Amino acid sequence: MPAPEPTLFCLNPPAPAGSLICEAAEILDPCAVRAEISAAVENAPDHAAIRAQATRILLAARDAGREAIANAYAAAPQASRSLTRSYTWLADGIVATALHVATTHLHPLANPTAGERLAVIAVGGYGRGEMAPFSDIDLLFLIPCKLTAWTESVIESLLYMLWDLQLKIGHATRTIEDCIRLGTEDFTIRTTLLEHRFVAGDLKLSESLDRRLVKDLFTGTERDFVVAKLDERQKRHARYGQRYRVEPNVKEGKGGLRDLQSLFWIAKYIYSVQNSRELIDLGLFLPDEYDRFLKAETFLWSVRAHLHLISDRANEQLTFDQQVAVAKRLGYSDSAGRRGVEIFMQDYFRQATAVGDLTRIFLTKLEAAHVKPEPLLARGFRHPPPIRPEYTVIHNRLGIADPDEFLSDKLNLLRLFEEGLRTGMLIHPDAMRLVVSNLHLIDDEMRNDPVAGRIFLDLLLRHGNPGRALRRMNELGVLSAFLPEFEPIVAMMQFNMYHSYTVDEHTIQCVATLAEIEKGELIEDLPIASGILKEGLNRRVLYVALLLHDIAKGRPEDHSILGSRIARRVAPRLGLSRSESETVEWLVRYHLLMSDMAQKRDISDPRTVRDFAKAVTTVSRLDLLTVLTVCDIRAVGPDTWNNWKATLLRELYRQTRYALETGMEALNRTNRSSEAHAALRAALPDWPETALNREIARHYPPYWQGLQVSAHVEFAEMLRELEASQDPEQVLIRLHPDEDRDATRACFVLADHPGIFSRLAGALALVGANVVDARSYTSKDGYVTDAFWIQDGDGNPFEVDHLPRLSRMIHKTLKGEILPRDAFRTRDRMKKREKAFNVPTHITFDNEGSEIYTIIEVDTRDRPGLLYDLARTLAAANVYISNAVIATYGEQVVDTFYVKDVFGLKYHSLPKQKVLEEKLRKAIIEGAARADR
Repeated sequence: MPAPEPTLFCLNPPAPAGSLICEAAEILDPCAVRAEISAAVENAPDHAAIRAQATRILLAARDAGREAIANAYAAAPQASRSLTRSYTWLADGIVATALHVATTHLHPLANPTAGERLAVIAVGGYGRGEMAPFSDIDLLFLIPCKLTAWTESVIESLLYMLWDLQLKIGHATRTIEDCIRLGTEDFTIRTTLLEHRFVAGDLKLSESLDRRLVKDLFTGTERDFVVAKLDERQKRHARYGQRYRVEPNVKEGKGGLRDLQSLFWIAKYIYSVQNSRELIDLGLFLPDEYDRFLKAETFLWSVRAHLHLISDRANEQLTFDQQVAVAKRLGYSDSAGRRGVEIFMQDYFRQATAVGDLTRIFLTKLEAAHVKPEPLLARGFRHPPPIRPEYTVIHNRLGIADPDEFLSDKLNLLRLFEEGLRTGMLIHPDAMRLVVSNLHLIDDEMRNDPVAGRIFLDLLLRHGNPGRALRRMNELGVLSAFLPEFEPIVAMMQFNMYHSYTVDEHTIQCVATLAEIEKGELIEDLPIASGILKEGLNRRVLYVALLLHDIAKGRPEDHSILGSRIARRVAPRLGLSRSESETVEWLVRYHLLMSDMAQKRDISDPRTVRDFAKAVTTVSRLDLLTVLTVCDIRAVGPDTWNNWKATLLRELYRQTRYALETGMEALNRTNRSSEAHAALRAALPDWPETALNREIARHYPPYWQGLQVSAHVEFAEMLRELEASQDPEQVLIRLHPDEDRDATRACFVLADHPGIFSRLAGALALVGANVVDARSYTSKDGYVTDAFWIQDGDGNPFEVDHLPRLSRMIHKTLKGEILPRDAFRTRDRMKKREKAFNVPTHITFDNEGSEIYTIIEVDTRDRPGLLYDLARTLAAANVYISNAVIATYGEQVVDTFYVKDVFGLKYHSLPKQKVLEEKLRKAIIEGAARADR
């Protein structure tokens, strides 16, 4: 075979595709590096020595190049496009130089045959010329036919050098025929080939691949490729979560870089575009839409690059701790009561939303060109529902018949969404484009137009799917234009572990949840809320209150107070009457009241229910607040609502409604004790009367009010067993699943002695149990009857088969074989991703919330062992703990203790309160330091 022309074998890396972050020679000077290697290996005795010298020099060049890029990027932290090209230039130079070493110094070949040809081709993201700091280097070694000994040796030596440089290499050795065959079978391989780029070696061979791919692989398969990429996108979104999840995957998540790359892949496959700007010429994007494309791409690449550099590895997950660091690198700072990281994440989610808008526009254009199949939802409309004359149907989507006529009445900017809900049709992106470009028509006149208010309320009330309309209006900017008060919370992230969604998405999910309850879809999960809605209430008030309940988030002032003032302005504008507006204002002001009462207070205490009943005043307001609270909690995140919260809210609702309907005097300790006594007698029919009387007489009134009959029965049997054993040192433990509360109930009976509550809390913490509620009582004859409701680390009841081991571990701790204070020194370390949160500590003393106890509320940063530290501190100060109510909100926890002093009195003395507060704060600070080490 004739040898190929020498000039076709290229060993210089290709020129950069655009400007770099600094001078190319500062990153890598391939000629200088090759000269240094040639000088170093001139007298090398063997191949191993040559490779070692080359690797040493390339490693220094790589490190210097990375340092130059990182330093330049620190000075220009948003120059991400130049950055990706810079890392590509560095990788090209290293690969080409390594090939030079392999072909010139290790395996020189004076007269290569036609079969001894090799092209090194970049594929995937490296082929696209977009590299993050720790991106993989994916290489295709292209050969003309069967692998020869020389080609194999060159490839092997090249790979060993790259591996010695600690680069992450993906590689394949294939002929052109292999590429065609494998690309036909596998769309992932086809996509990598779509973005191939010649780096070094035989240029003619690479050009042959270019021609064959277009002719034999890409042409005629456009529709199949689009379908495959869209299917891949759908599966990726299902795996990595929704756009508004607060720890997004920058690369693979919805609205991330991969979505933008998918658009370009499809455009390149169908239209052979080489640059994204060609999308304008093809009519796929308008100039301003392309600007949004570039802005989103630049922003997302900036975030990804900083994420890699901070992590010192390839990392695509923007976790809480990384968000703080990335925000700082990008120059975000605290402002107007908001942390810089929250402002940064708001920008992130707005860019992710822009990616979604652009994707929708792009895919619809493909539909128009008959390249993309119509959406599944639209395929159901073989015969579209009747539409109003001003609209038309385009590819089974709702379009606008005459744009000029449509815009002549600005109320049509709202009517479009109502028509979409009425017909059940998706809105055509061209109609969306028209709306977005004319948002300026939504002015104060329109906002105050009663007809506009009616249309907007109809979107919420009439068509059964308000979440869909609100989400689309929000994404297009219509919601913020019509309700300017809503704009600040669009894409606003709350930097905590409790809320899974941005504020606007949380609000929309609240409204959507209410619609689901109304349609009877959640009767089993939400029987009380479903029953309330079935009986009937003012839907206008409830929907508007839900829409506005978090409208003032992110401001320095309490969002409930400020939000109520905003509601006072907005509700009348939407057409609500004066009394309706006042009720909306009240609901927004007190939208957290029921949740706080249920989760932070002892609802078995009659005083709690009386205070709550006095606050809501009427059954009507109780019903509204109950449904609003349920929707609010369910929309916090997918795992936030559970049986524990449901049980607390149901019980608070039931007792409060009873008090409002029959009178407050029905709520008293005597009545509750009498009811509990009767329930115990009914539950223990085989017990002798004398034994029952003795059991009832041995307990103080709070015991009968704070526990359900199942716990009373449990303790009665345990006390009987303990007395029968005649062993004063014995500790009885019974663990049972409490399915109604999504927790395991742990009951303890033992002889009373100081500090027992803290010891039990420590024992439970050491076995990995999270306490969600606790009751501690001492009988008149000196026994402790303590009940703890505990969950595992995932917020679930402990598995039944784990309970015996759990019991054994608790026994060992209570016997002193394990000392909690010592054990926590190594067990309560805080996870890295959780260290970014700042939760200020607030400690309050309330002597009005209970008739016989002082309520100490400790609001602070949650961590393992916190309850033990607080309880131990109170015990050391001779504080008697009756109840502990624990409410956890992500990284924040509110531990509420119902306490008395050693004489059985409340803590009225301010000096005593101050001393206790200082001791509790000291325990919190010391424990936090231990956990943060």
